[in-house]
Amino acid sequence: METREDTFLKAEEFFRRNAFILIEEMMELNNEPSDYTTALVDEILHSIFFLGKINIPPYSPKDIVNDDEMYNALEDFFPEPFQRYSSQLPKRSPFSCVLDMIVHQEGQQNEDMIITRLKYLVGQLKEGNADKLVSSTICVSQNTNVQNSVRYYGVSMSTSGRNPGQIMVAAGINSWDKYVADAVMTYYPKGVKIPYFDGNIKIPESIRCQAFCLSRGTPKPPCRSCREMFGLTTSEVKKWAPGNCAETESLSNLLKQEKDVRMQVQTASETCTDMNREKAEEHVMGHLRLVLRMLQFKWDNNFYTPQTSSTEE
Repeated sequence: METREDTFLKAEEFFRRNAFILIEEMMELNNEPSDYTTALVDEILHSIFFLGKINIPPYSPKDIVNDDEMYNALEDFFPEPFQRYSSQLPKRSPFSCVLDMIVHQEGQQNEDMIITRLKYLVGQLKEGNADKLVSSTICVSQNTNVQNSVRYYGVSMSTSGRNPGQIMVAAGINSWDKYVADAVMTYYPKGVKIPYFDGNIKIPESIRCQAFCLSRGTPKPPCRSCREMFGLTTSEVKKWAPGNCAETESLSNLLKQEKDVRMQVQTASETCTDMNREKAEEHVMGHLRLVLRMLQFKWDNNFYTPQTSSTEE
């Protein structure tokens, strides 16, 4: 008879299996290397190795890449992730790197093909009811006021468990567009609105922000958190942890590039001041350090910068 411990250990093996699948996938996708695609492979290696280190039970890079020839080749071509995974934090979860690679290959306009390819990969990763390193949702944002406007993509956090999720959201707050980061920070870390800072925003009505389930490929309405943070229209009552949804990354990518749209974003609260924002940022960083101490992770206060072949020479 299988014990609870056996079930737990079997579930945790999915982390190692899925980590290896993602690394192999990214190596295959990087068949015509450029600085951009090489940096994505470098970034996903660091992100996976970091999540392996804080996993329970922990996995070393050698545990994850247990093929000696492949391990040596990766360490030779991508030395920095092997050296920095135990001291620096990733800026985002691994599946975001896969998304960027596929968007780069297919072209941002080929929405259906991008979703189809990710759906196929998610099917592999979810085999055996696994939930490790898998994003469940993709989101597409674009300005409908402009004909053939650029589509900006995002995926939900591919982490499982409270601590990895809170670490990756805190990392996101440090790298997302400021408007998006402010909105998420308003509810960090417990999903409850902090009393002294309200960074909620209202995205212009002209912005299409549509999520899709990556298991089925079907449209998915925004959750209540996304309604509160970004002013998206929904009747959904389910509320996911702020910062975990695909809408967050997608809208951040749009606002970083579309300056005209950014100028139309509404922020109404009187508490959204520089002084209150600084206090909220200190609260985020304080909680992040607390979680890292609990996990006995010795952070050097840096977020990892992906390397390219030219930066490693």
